[in-house]
Amino acid sequence: MPNQPLRSSVFSFGETCLPSPLQRFQPDWVGAEQVELWIKRDDLIHPIVSGNKWRKLSAVLGSYADRMGALPAHIISFGGGFSNHLHALGFLCHTADIRFTAIVRGHYQHNPTPMLRDLMQWGTDLSYVNKTDYRQRSEAPYLAALQQRYPEALVIPEGGSAQEALTGMSQLVEEIRGGLATFDHIACPVASGATLAGIAAALQGREQALGIAVLKGQKYLETLVENLSPHAPANWHIDHAHCGQGYAKTSPELTQFCSDLQCQYALAVEPVYSGKLFMGIRKKLAAGDFTPGSRIVLVHTGGLQGARR
Repeated sequence: MPNQPLRSSVFSFGETCLPSPLQRFQPDWVGAEQVELWIKRDDLIHPIVSGNKWRKLSAVLGSYADRMGALPAHIISFGGGFSNHLHALGFLCHTADIRFTAIVRGHYQHNPTPMLRDLMQWGTDLSYVNKTDYRQRSEAPYLAALQQRYPEALVIPEGGSAQEALTGMSQLVEEIRGGLATFDHIACPVASGATLAGIAAALQGREQALGIAVLKGQKYLETLVENLSPHAPANWHIDHAHCGQGYAKTSPELTQFCSDLQCQYALAVEPVYSGKLFMGIRKKLAAGDFTPGSRIVLVHTGGLQGARR
């Protein structure tokens, strides 16, 4: 039986908005009049634990609680200085009185980001590592040593991209089906792979999942998705043309685009994930990449840490 998502009442951090809203989107973009656009507003699930963070972590922690009869006493995970994942997980651990260790890529000791300052306030144990050490985060010897050092800890992969997370993302697709009789594409940003893998696993027939890469990683990102769902049908692909200069790197064009979305459509996005998704879709529409009449759902995966300075 598939794992059920963790109820918000387990953590007692307030109400969640589930199912998240599914809203019609009609921007004045070139080519937008040829298709039907919708936004799955997962950013509205919760003010802090929003979007794919809620869906992935609720499934991962719900699965653990089902197996062990309780939530873990200690959680360890990984991310960068603007990580939405670490921010959401830090808040969850703080509210549930769970010890949290965040292994952070980069040395921010003397110049912590707003996200890291929040983690400090929530009592997170912060461990800063360089890029070379951070690359070991998914290697078996490193993880075995980490588990030996902290035998009581649950180690959650970067971005919450554990196998169990696919269940939470698949439920997003079922919510979309509850609002739309049919659709052709579901689009989402791609960084660690679980969001796209979970969506693709729940698709049927000719439905397609489109990932917009937010970092430079052709073949690398595809491998992440394949490793999470090796038996999934060929119903997904990743567009690498819209990652700009790389992960968490912006440009005047992207910064202005994010501001315009807020001003024109009251849609808050940031330049690391959601901004690149929406700008990528705008450019693909202008290029005529979608068949006229296509119904496209854009997943707003939430998290605005990339916009904080």
